[in-house]
This record gives sequence, structure tokens and C-alpha cells, in this order.
Amino acid sequence: MSEQGVGEQGPDERGAGEWGFDGRFGGPGLEAGGFTAEEIDTSRPHPARMYDYYLDGWDNYEVDRLAAEQVIAAHPQVRLSARANRAFLRRAVREAVRGGIRQILDIGTGIPTSPNTHEVAREEADGVRVAYVDNDPIVATHAGAKLTNEGGVGFALADVRQPETILQNAVVRDLIDFREPVALLLVAVMHFVKDEEDPAGIIATLGDALPAGSLLVLSHATEEPYAGYAQGRTDVVARDGVLDAYKNATAALNLRGRAAIEPLFGDFALLEPGLVRVPLWRPDGPVPGPEELSNTVFYGGVGRKG
Repeated sequence: MSEQGVGEQGPDERGAGEWGFDGRFGGPGLEAGGFTAEEIDTSRPHPARMYDYYLDGWDNYEVDRLAAEQVIAAHPQVRLSARANRAFLRRAVREAVRGGIRQILDIGTGIPTSPNTHEVAREEADGVRVAYVDNDPIVATHAGAKLTNEGGVGFALADVRQPETILQNAVVRDLIDFREPVALLLVAVMHFVKDEEDPAGIIATLGDALPAGSLLVLSHATEEPYAGYAQGRTDVVARDGVLDAYKNATAALNLRGRAAIEPLFGDFALLEPGLVRVPLWRPDGPVPGPEELSNTVFYGGVGRKG
């Protein structure tokens, strides 16, 4: 996930030996076990690598680029949405650290970019600990090179659909003290969880492990138009084109409206300004107009556990 390229070549333009670690993926701060280049599934697009492409990154494969271009053809403003979502993450992390949080569990981190979560956090306070989690082995590769070469930062290869596994992961438990408040980041993740996979239950399981004062930072894609845009409507053709592009990906896209997203916060009470289009969450610059807000297809919010 990057607003700029994070390399000069895409993964499918490199030789396997260029990954280092003797041809295996791993490194300091990574959980044990690596992956060879042959074990990376490049036959299907992966949402993290598609997201990297939206943000003009280079760490994606041809299959990801083709799927992402299908999304862009259906909804050309997707890159606008991705950048706004990334900016929301940065603002939320800063607010969390300013409020005293000193440890972050970032699930679904995606392809690393700079500033990464720990870099943003440490601009506010030294020594903030960050455990990154993602289910894509290619993310693990880049984590070894770009995230885990600093103290107090680690990466775990795990899936949000298995929250107990995340909570028991050795890297996570080494970095996160569950007796102290934690910022739980689920940014652009839960729309890849189907209703039958119980997204609310997943978040509740993660939240139950966190003490009072912890924060939930969540953003989620929607098909709803922005309520403040009088000409807004759901573009059914664009929506269906986007959904179709993700059908063959490693995780399908599940768009939800505000009424379905807000309950995901569960025991986390929403902080002001509530669940809003991501550019409207405590902006630190000019606010887009109604049409651009309608084309920014992410809701975002931050909740605090009482």
C-alpha cells in the first residue's frame, strides 16, 4: 500500500534469488517459516497487491494489474478512494498515539509503504510497538525488507478470519501487552469478510482481548452515495463491474452500507465525528466537495472501548 512506488521493478520482473534470505521469505521480526517464490499464488489477484497498484506501487503481478484495471474501468475514482483511505489511517494513528496509545495491532497491513504505521506513530512518540498482520506471503516478503528491520516492529502471517490464531501468534504476543491499551487497525479489511464468516464476531473476539481504553480504527467500502450529495445515486453498473473484478481474487469484495458497518464497532463507542466518509474524519487539510465525497467509497471511524 503506497501513495508512491516502493521499488523499481514489479515482483514478476525479479528473479527469485533477489528476494534474499537464501530464496526463502523471512527475516528479523517475522514468524518462523518462509515461502519460496513457487509457493506464492500468482494465478489469482490478491486484494493487497491490487491496492498497491491503485496507489501506483510496483509490488504487484500482471494478474493483479489486470483485475485492478477492470476495477478502474468500472469506477475510475478508485484511486482517489484508496489515497483518501490511506490518509485516514495516518490521521487515526496520530490521534491514537497523541491520546497515549503505545502499541498497535495492524491487521491486513498490505504491501508496506512509507510512511508505514510504525513510522507515523513514532513521529508522535518514540518506541511505539507495532505488530503487522497479513495473509499474503508476498506481504511477508516486503515486511522483512521494509518493516521489521527496526526494534519494536514485527510481522505475522495470519488471516483476520481466524482471530484466535492472531491473538496467540508468537510475534503478536511478543510485541503486544494485552494488559495495556492497544490500537486495533482494521483498515480496508472487513469488506473482504463475508456475512456468513461473521465479521462482527471476528471483531468482537479481537476486542474481547483488549483492555478498556483500547481503540478500534476501521474503514470499509460501500456502494452508498454520500448523503450530502443531492445528485448521488448508486451506480449499479459500476458496482457490479467492481464486484465482478474481485470474484476471482483470493478474497471477494463485500460492500456494505452505513447501517451494516456501524454495528461492527460493537463495544467500541464511536468517537467524534462518528462513522463518516474517510476525508471527513478529523481532516487536517481542505475537505473535498460533496461530489468527491460521494466518489470516495470508504466509511471510516474510530471507537474506544469503555
